[in-house]
Amino acid sequence: MAADTPVEYIKHHLTNLTYGKLPAGYERADGSVIEEATWTFARTGQEATDMGFMALHVDTLGWSIAMGLLFLGLFRFVANKATAGAPSGVQNLVEMTVEFVQGIVRDVFHGKNPVIAPLALTIFVWILLMNILKLIPVDYIPSIAHAMGLEYFKIVPTTDPNGTFGISIGVFLLILFYSFKVKGVGGFSKELAFNPFNHWSMVPFNLLLEILALIIKPISLALRLFGNMYAGEVVFILIALLPLWVQWTLNVPWAIFHILVIPLQAFIFTVLTVVYLSAAHEDH
Repeated sequence: MAADTPVEYIKHHLTNLTYGKLPAGYERADGSVIEEATWTFARTGQEATDMGFMALHVDTLGWSIAMGLLFLGLFRFVANKATAGAPSGVQNLVEMTVEFVQGIVRDVFHGKNPVIAPLALTIFVWILLMNILKLIPVDYIPSIAHAMGLEYFKIVPTTDPNGTFGISIGVFLLILFYSFKVKGVGGFSKELAFNPFNHWSMVPFNLLLEILALIIKPISLALRLFGNMYAGEVVFILIALLPLWVQWTLNVPWAIFHILVIPLQAFIFTVLTVVYLSAAHEDH
């Protein structure tokens, strides 16, 4: 898969399938020159970088949408097939998940908003499903993609900062929306200006402190999830470079460890989301 050395192998497995625009006159890795500005798939990591901000990570988008559809389809199927009495099988798993997230919202969220519980359930299950993709062997999907003519193909959306920032920015917009809706423009402005020091002389310092704290929320959400998932993926890739008997020795305990990490990261992201939205609903 276009990886002759360990370094190339690692870079290959950490590069996204990128679709973007290359400018006219751009010389590609094979020596060909693009005569007109063209939207195309990147053939190398450098081409992906040169495509700039507007490039799309097709694999991240595709797997994120797929896991979202899986979540919606699975829960809709269980809801339509739900029976009275003691649940079993998938219905039991879904009901346990719903009750678990409902307990989080009940304990953490102190306002009244019917949107928060469904939102928390969506975030938890969606991130959990995306994280679970990490347990698929690192060479399996890229090998299939390579056979289909795709040079790069990452499978875990949460190992891409674009994916985790996409979710966290959505949460951040909701924080702003409910802060203005519940507290009003004046109330939210006063909260930023007079917290934590309730004195007019401290307004500049308060604004700086509160705005920084507000901006840090989506950044910390995104980077925490990305960092943990990315680090785990790198370890799986490094293990894949070792002899086969060593791979089995290290892969199994590392995979078992990630069985704990995968739901834990989804749980942390969900809890912090509910905490931030709860604070947005507090009218001081």
